[in-house]
Amino acid sequence: MTQGAPPLREVIARHGLSAKRALGQHFLLDPDLLARIARLAGPLDGVNVIEVGPGPGGLTRALLASDAAGVTAIELDPRAVGAVAELAAADPGRLRVLEGDALDLDLAALVPAPRAIVANLPYNAGTAMLLRWLHQAACFRSMTLMFQREVAERIVAAPGSPAYGRLAVLAALTVRGAIVLTLPPGAFSPPPKVDSAVVRLVPHEDQLQPALLAKVERVTAAAFGQRRKMLRGSLKALGGATLAEAAGIDPSRRAETLAPAEFLSLARLLPD
Repeated sequence: MTQGAPPLREVIARHGLSAKRALGQHFLLDPDLLARIARLAGPLDGVNVIEVGPGPGGLTRALLASDAAGVTAIELDPRAVGAVAELAAADPGRLRVLEGDALDLDLAALVPAPRAIVANLPYNAGTAMLLRWLHQAACFRSMTLMFQREVAERIVAAPGSPAYGRLAVLAALTVRGAIVLTLPPGAFSPPPKVDSAVVRLVPHEDQLQPALLAKVERVTAAAFGQRRKMLRGSLKALGGATLAEAAGIDPSRRAETLAPAEFLSLARLLPD
């Protein structure tokens, strides 16, 4: 379908798609790398793929070249909407382009199951998007997402590591995650100041109830909000030492030493 499409740099020039820092844009143009990311998403046969922030449409082309049932591209930048719309015109019915902010949209309501997210996320909004999608993890077969490498490491961090925090706990309780590709700044146009990484996330078969996951967020926000304090201090507003001891956890421990399952134990003890 995309074999006759013009080079991405030509598309960028025609639509005036200079990357905007305010939108966190860094374009990946290498077709081999883009095809590799599409493959890292796993088997897409019959899957409805959601792409957020397609930019000039490089990854969109790779996804359309896969066995995906269809692709829904969500783009905030009207210049990029025009660029990706060219692909939609060439393959009507298989690519849908929506102009808007993915944070304002219910992706599960927009796209039928089975669905997966594959995206080179805007650097300035990627974490907020992931936090929302973790609450809806059961709606997706998988999420294959590119972040700044530092953010990617925070998602998959283990207890006791410097990157371990609230994001790692929430991710561990909802998905199985791994960094599957790391990219240097030179892979992008314009080059960012940091390395980037692709994380593949596969939801656990059994998901926490929304109310319980919300309690986990409360506990982790308190514990890591004052991570240098012992739990008896950082969790004081939630019960402090009494809460920790009720969960069988030494209140002199600090947040970074607790496994995700221990945070879940604390959350279960919070009142509704």
